[in-house]
Amino acid sequence: MRGIVATGTVVLVILGIGNHLWWLAAVALLYLYATHGRGSPGTPPPAGAATPPLPDSYRAYRDRRDRQAKWERRYRRERPFETRRQEREKSR
Repeated sequence: MRGIVATGTVVLVILGIGNHLWWLAAVALLYLYATHGRGSPGTPPPAGAATPPLPDSYRAYRDRRDRQAKWERRYRRERPFETRRQEREKSR
């Protein structure tokens, strides 16, 4: 990611020789990368947060798992006959 941002900045600076708007685009690119890019410090958690911070990959996994469980419960609730048939076929 750093290489792409660095290359983009160099290209924008070279283009900026004839047009100064490209220089502003290069500065904006560096600013966005510095504030929102990888490795930038995130926003601090609220003062009352009691849960320990989780890695983003685990949080995403947990969100997907919870969403899948919610859909499965909804399917079983709305289609009880299909669910019983599927359970019978699994036991055979």
